[in-house]
Amino acid sequence: QVQLVESGGGLVQPGGSLRLSCAASGNILRINIMGWYRQAPGKERELVASTNRGGTNYADSVKGRFTISRDNAKNTMYLQMNSLKPEDTAVYYCNAEIRTWSSNVYDVWGQGTQVTVSS
Repeated sequence: QVQLVESGGGLVQPGGSLRLSCAASGNILRINIMGWYRQAPGKERELVASTNRGGTNYADSVKGRFTISRDNAKNTMYLQMNSLKPEDTAVYYCNAEIRTWSSNVYDVWGQGTQVTVSS
């Protein structure tokens, strides 16, 4: 059993900052790719940023404002969001491909955390 738990969402004014965290737990041998997605009302879920051992990738809409990072020792991923805009309002989900000690590979999603950017 493996799971992801997000934290750090909330209400922030335009131009403000938030940092999201995603902690993985369970029978983890290795976490491969990890990523943040978001889904705004009435829209499809979209990739915001991803990271694997080879590098990082960002959606064009967040480049220069968001930074993804991970602490492999803690099995935790972060998303630092700066210069937030109302269009960043969405539920943010973390996702990871996790290999367990029993050699199973799981595609795991967190429960989501709401980010609202409004004055």
